[in-house]
Amino acid sequence: MIPFKDDNPTSIFPYVTISLIVLNCVAFIWELTSPLGIQKIAYYFGAIPENLTSFQTTQPVHPVITIFTSMFLHGGFFHIGGNMLYLWIFGNNIEDVLGHLRFLIFYLFSGVFAAYAHAITNTESIIPMIGASGAVSGVLGAYLFLFPKAKVFTIIFFGFFWQIIKLPAFFVIGFWAVIQFISGFVSFGFDQQGGVAWFAHIGGFLIGLITIKLWIPRKRSDF
Repeated sequence: MIPFKDDNPTSIFPYVTISLIVLNCVAFIWELTSPLGIQKIAYYFGAIPENLTSFQTTQPVHPVITIFTSMFLHGGFFHIGGNMLYLWIFGNNIEDVLGHLRFLIFYLFSGVFAAYAHAITNTESIIPMIGASGAVSGVLGAYLFLFPKAKVFTIIFFGFFWQIIKLPAFFVIGFWAVIQFISGFVSFGFDQQGGVAWFAHIGGFLIGLITIKLWIPRKRSDF
């Protein structure tokens, strides 16, 4: 099941959503072309749980800074492709509701919360976490709360055949969320040697779902 667009119109141009996508893509091109290589860049600028919880580091930048640098790094084409696709589909509507600056702050806030959700469940891990997944998960949580009935165009595969159908957002995002929760709790307690930071996804999703209403600007009354 691959969503690729929604039918939820917006009233403003999503400058921030597009800028975030561009920045992520530029950073990924830098990873691919840098003589350092993706692995070394990840260890230099990724969010390492042990460093985030101890505030001690062997990295060239402070652990708090790595929370933000890690949000713009990705480990491969499918990694960045999936994150940017979801940001493109759902980000513009959240930006439309919050406004440009509020959306940017909300996005980064979700990413910070997601990083620490991963760190406190893997406190001794020295494996760096990279990717926009935590911040994008916050956007998904917000979208689910605000637009549960919005229709999402989705590619459904039936063996060798596929079909495009419109599904409500609560089903598309809900299905995604169930996978994150099941995978996260199944993996909990296992020695992590890399892979998916499930609890970053869960943390970002929950903080977006729970707090989005607090981020919506109040409308001024005219007297």
